Amino acid sequence: MFAGIGGFHKALHELGHECVFASELDPNLGKIYKDNWGIRPEGDIRMITNKVIHVIPKHDILCAGFPCQPFSKAGKQLGREDKERGTLFDDIVKILEYRKPKYFILENVPFIAKHDNEETWNYMKKQLEKLGYEVDHRNYSPHDFGVPQHRLRIFIVGSLKGLKHFNFDNIDKLKTGLGENDVYNFIDQHPAHAKKLPKKNIECLKLWQEFIDALPKEVKIPGFPIWSMEFGATYPYEETYPFKMSANKLSEYRGNFGVSLSGLSKEDQFQLLPSYARVEDEFPDWKRRYIANNRKFYQENKKYVKEVVKQISNYDSQSWQKLEWNVGDGERKLKNYILQFRASGIRVKKVDFFPSLVCTNTQIPIIGWEKRYITREEGLRLQSMEGITLPEFDNAAFKALGNAVNSKIVKMIAQELIIDKPKQTTNGKKHPKAKSKLKRVYETA
Repeated sequence: MFAGIGGFHKALHELGHECVFASELDPNLGKIYKDNWGIRPEGDIRMITNKVIHVIPKHDILCAGFPCQPFSKAGKQLGREDKERGTLFDDIVKILEYRKPKYFILENVPFIAKHDNEETWNYMKKQLEKLGYEVDHRNYSPHDFGVPQHRLRIFIVGSLKGLKHFNFDNIDKLKTGLGENDVYNFIDQHPAHAKKLPKKNIECLKLWQEFIDALPKEVKIPGFPIWSMEFGATYPYEETYPFKMSANKLSEYRGNFGVSLSGLSKEDQFQLLPSYARVEDEFPDWKRRYIANNRKFYQENKKYVKEVVKQISNYDSQSWQKLEWNVGDGERKLKNYILQFRASGIRVKKVDFFPSLVCTNTQIPIIGWEKRYITREEGLRLQSMEGITLPEFDNAAFKALGNAVNSKIVKMIAQELIIDKPKQTTNGKKHPKAKSKLKRVYETA
């Protein structure tokens, strides 16, 4: 279920199992899936479970990396209240109840176990146990097993036979961690077809390098996010904050980069404030702390960085006016690191592992020393999916990679969980009865 480009499929296929049914809502991914695996996935799983669930053939193993957006800390965290995606777990339950496969392997973001004070997880576990499954779960990331990508996910397993034969501790024993140079084994040197970093991005990095170079060696580069909009700003953010203030009162203060808010309408004043300061609620402690730290840093160092800050202030995008220096006392050269242009700022991180591949193409990791984005082939290696055909265009390809499950982790779990010998395969061809029966039902619906 939610087949994507086939991370589960690759893992189980390599263990000798045969896929008899797949579903994927995105028709373009459905075409790619067929190219890779010889099976054309059906579409909306909700239509199938609600109207024609009998067309799903008998099977021994159910795999699903169900949509994580409703439970991700990066999203609105609506959980099961997300009517579009939050209830898709219930479709998994319907299939488990109808076909009663011996095993299941599910994957999602770790926060699902904590969401809504653990109410979401308690609901899920209860539903699965009501069907007779013994259930267990544990969090893993590819970098635990020698793949240099930090991508922590929860893996949930269930068995009708119980789990006396299975222990996540045995998976833990397979952990290798990362060696000092493992990253370099997953990237190519100057691949000819790599997408180069656009000139405007390179110029932005040059400006931030000037900012760093302007600081004396004895001045530590902040470990907190650098929000340059706060350099010169004076608007209040503690006892009161902009939303609660009248335009007349706010006129006494300064906004982004010290721009005066005097004589402007409240609407125009807000346009001269950082986006995170335009909120209706009072600022949380972490935001107050970052604002205070940035203003203090600027007051202490503006004689060094004042001129380059003027140039940084000319960017329309506030995300380019922020820098996240995550390399501590490392060498002060941006080009030596893995970079990302994120909504939260330009992120600079050590060359130890890649950040999690995500489903937005605006956060594709950048190889700083080669001024390029990682390639599709490198992305496949980070998801342990070498040899898979990806969508034609990079945007769709990296979205698919960002939504994919890491195949290596699935394979290790499946080897431990599934004690039955795989049946004779039919070269990945689709279950013929499922195909013909589904076609007839749809044609008469």
